[in-house]
Amino acid sequence: MPLKALDYESINENVKKTQYAVRGELYLRASELQKEGKKIIFTNVGNPHALGQKPLTFPRQVVALCQAPFLLDDPNVGLLFPADAIARAKHYLSLTSGGLGAYSDSRGVPGIRKEVAEFIGRRDGYPSDPELIFLTDGASKGVMQMLNTIIRGEGDGILVPVPQYPLYSAAITLFGGSLVPYYLEETANWGLDVDDLRQSVAQARSKGITVRAMVIINPGNPTGQCLSEANLREILKFCYQENLVLLGDEVYQQNIYQDERPFISSRKVLLDMGPPISKEVQLISFHTVSKGYWGECGQRGGYFEMTNIPPETVDEIYKVSSISLSPNVPAQIFLGLMVNPPRPGDISYEQYVRESKGILESLRRRASIMTDGFNSCRNVVCNFTEGAMYSFPQIRLPPKAIEAAKRAGKVPDVFYCLKLLEATGISTVPGSGFGQKEGMFHLRTTILPAEEDMPAIMESFKKFNDEFMEQYEDHRGYSRM
Repeated sequence: MPLKALDYESINENVKKTQYAVRGELYLRASELQKEGKKIIFTNVGNPHALGQKPLTFPRQVVALCQAPFLLDDPNVGLLFPADAIARAKHYLSLTSGGLGAYSDSRGVPGIRKEVAEFIGRRDGYPSDPELIFLTDGASKGVMQMLNTIIRGEGDGILVPVPQYPLYSAAITLFGGSLVPYYLEETANWGLDVDDLRQSVAQARSKGITVRAMVIINPGNPTGQCLSEANLREILKFCYQENLVLLGDEVYQQNIYQDERPFISSRKVLLDMGPPISKEVQLISFHTVSKGYWGECGQRGGYFEMTNIPPETVDEIYKVSSISLSPNVPAQIFLGLMVNPPRPGDISYEQYVRESKGILESLRRRASIMTDGFNSCRNVVCNFTEGAMYSFPQIRLPPKAIEAAKRAGKVPDVFYCLKLLEATGISTVPGSGFGQKEGMFHLRTTILPAEEDMPAIMESFKKFNDEFMEQYEDHRGYSRM
């Protein structure tokens, strides 16, 4: 009997090669344990509401009214909803061609793209063109669309930071391209060295790979570092010299937990640099409603903005977007509300500021609790989480633990994370899922568990870790790396 098209042996090899550690072996085992009745703390994915973060009130009020527009005709609507939420719901409904159940333009509702452009203009000090902004079902869809546009075959390479968010390695594999790693330096707070970038490009070219684009994640995922303006200038100059598209993943731009390096967009730095660089470097910037103090992951709302992309290419990207007809419309409204929130003087302004500020201040405290907790553990070292939603501690595994992992047929940090899960219910992602230097081991955890739960979680981690190290350390010969 010949193989059928969807028999495992005959499906697309790129699908089989694709790996996505955030929902990999650890997550599947955690789900099994949960079904068996074990309490699981899912810190494997940046999913704020699943870990207890409350949604912001104003955007939910506006979208509720848009989803049920008959409420606007109820004479008592003003008793349940503030006047500014009612006004904004009417505004967004007026922008659609038939409410939230109707397709929008394939690039997104024009009026909401205009709001995004105005937000970018205020943030960067340079006007933005709504025609170069596409709304997407989360930032991930935009990233995948752009990688699909850039990658022509396995001879095309994409420079990706290591450790990296595995969306990039997965999508590059799926589209048949080649990932070209550049390593972030942990001892320099996950810093980036342009000489290392040049070396990565040279090595790729020696293998016949044409490097076409570079990814930056700022603030970093999983590493949590924030790029300075000087870093960004170096990166943009490098992209100009090497003729690379820069893909700026800026989805955590609201998540900043220190004052030394505030977020600054790649686009602002590029335009500040002036010609010829500001006119030549091709830049795609991504943002989303899933992160920040919004945390609306399940809504799937995002956008990308194109800078210095030729009109003919924009038309081709529009054509491909049109295949899906429309990004989801409720998420577009969430995006409009994120970039155009209540303003001073609005009825909902004070509540909005109180809620959003409370979330960010708590995240800043949680980042410190987690960093301090990890650094109090035996054979664990962790850089401070400057931004984003994650800690990425290095776990210095003893040789006996590495040997035990090999006997069990596991990568050493997977072995450690599985033991942690079984003992404590804490579900993390092993560092090998993000990439790391040879002989180094890490794990990624979010900083999202409720602040009142954080001390107990870190105490549970410390107890497990120190017992693990006691079990596997050879006190006669082992020393910290």
